Amino acid sequence: MASNRPASDTLYESVSSTLTFGDGGAAAGPGDWNPTAESIAPVRGRHRVVKQRGGGVARSGAVLGVGVIAAVGAGGMASANSKPPVSISVPDLSAVSEKLPDAESLPGIGSLISDDAGGSGAPAAPLTQAGLTKAEAAEGENAGEALRARIMRQAEQQQSAAEAAEREAAEKAAAAKAAQEAAEAKAKADAEERKAKEEAERKAREEAERKAEAERLAKLARSYSLPTSSFTLTSSFGEAGSLWSNNHTGQDFAAPTGTPVKAVHGGTITSAGWAGSYGYRIVLTLEDGTEIWYCHLSSMTVTSGKVTTGDTIGRVGATGNVTGPHLHLEVRPGGGDPIDPMPWLRQHGLSI
Repeated sequence: MASNRPASDTLYESVSSTLTFGDGGAAAGPGDWNPTAESIAPVRGRHRVVKQRGGGVARSGAVLGVGVIAAVGAGGMASANSKPPVSISVPDLSAVSEKLPDAESLPGIGSLISDDAGGSGAPAAPLTQAGLTKAEAAEGENAGEALRARIMRQAEQQQSAAEAAEREAAEKAAAAKAAQEAAEAKAKADAEERKAKEEAERKAREEAERKAEAERLAKLARSYSLPTSSFTLTSSFGEAGSLWSNNHTGQDFAAPTGTPVKAVHGGTITSAGWAGSYGYRIVLTLEDGTEIWYCHLSSMTVTSGKVTTGDTIGRVGATGNVTGPHLHLEVRPGGGDPIDPMPWLRQHGLSI
């Protein structure tokens, strides 16, 4: 904004030359002149010189002040008017103002605007009721109480929502836990049922195997027979003794002399006769090649040919290297080295 410049010396000289001083002489300087009402022309307009009672000095001073102000103002206006106008652009707000909402529609503002025809803008209600609904205003609440009540209601709503969300989350967690426990219980029950079923199947299988083995042994028992009867087991397989050079190679069945000796299974007699320390001996060869040796016999009933299970092939005696009558029985699979006769007999269904 442009400011008025002080009046120049030329203006000062022009003003001073038009003024008439009280003594009729020219002024020596700005501080020496003293104009009177008669020496200056009256100022037009509202800046008229009002004559005052009293001394002429005071009136002259007042007149001088008015004149100087007028002169300086004129000079300043002249100086300001001499400047070129400044271009100011104002945006067109019509498009924006059309989109602005009415003041009456703003929350808490519309009630402050008066509906008077004069449009003075005075509030229609006290500020203590600003933003109140009709129901709140009818109940005599003020804005502070209404705001507090609204905040409390909002807090209660938020608390209720939080509690509902927490309760829902707890219910979901409980349902998930119950479902998990149910699934675990079902899995455990299924596992126990499967285990019980497997155990039952195992027992049934074992029972079936036991029955099958019993049937097999019974069948074998019908096809196999003990080598003699009325016996007592004495020397066992592998025992050491002074009557033989190596460990005992068979099983001894002590029985009275003449007790029948039977074929344990069907086969062929491949050898019969004297065998040194074995005394009289019969060799029965089975179909799988196993040799059964009957030793220390008192007599031999069958010395060759085929026999069946239970056929009498000789009698108990005390021939060879013995201390008393007994049957020395050896089992030699494939005609090779002897094995313990007792397990072999049991494997074939014979109980001893």
